Amino acid sequence: MTLVLASASPARAAMLRNAGLDVEIRPARVDEDEIKLSLKAEGAPPERVAETLAELKMRRASVIGDRSFVIGCDQMLACDGAWFDKPADIAAARTQLRSLRGKTHHLHSAITVGRDGGVVWHHVETARMTMRDFSDDFLEAYLAQAGDSILASVGAYRLEDIGVQLFSRIQGDYFTILGLPLLPLLDFLRANNEARA
Repeated sequence: MTLVLASASPARAAMLRNAGLDVEIRPARVDEDEIKLSLKAEGAPPERVAETLAELKMRRASVIGDRSFVIGCDQMLACDGAWFDKPADIAAARTQLRSLRGKTHHLHSAITVGRDGGVVWHHVETARMTMRDFSDDFLEAYLAQAGDSILASVGAYRLEDIGVQLFSRIQGDYFTILGLPLLPLLDFLRANNEARA
């Protein structure tokens, strides 16, 4: 059975395909800023925000009567009580990385699987990411080498590339950091006979 991914993320699609799964890409349009503001005003923790956004994306991409599993994902980055979004440009990435430098932040990755518009499974995992206290010279060299690709990442880094040089310690699952808790998802799919062991 084909899985539907309610995301335009090439990294998430690649993870699923590399795991041997057939994936249809069906990006869901969601006003993330409005939802984040609303949930922040309610005092919601960042992991709940990620889970809410993942579920909403899944529901938006679902088609009643389609028996495919629809996968919604989202990520939230929190550090010292502040939430971080994908930077708008390199200047914003520079500011964000200076704020995270020398600190530990939490990266919450949520996944919701639905069928026929209803939730059948959800999961949230958190990674603890400690950035080195790197110099401004290193930061400028990093930004020049990484380029605009980091603007698609909530942390202004891609761990699978030069972004790994920013860190002194990482605690958490690699796939969770990339934006999709893949191993728990595969367990769920195997249990539901949608993926072969």
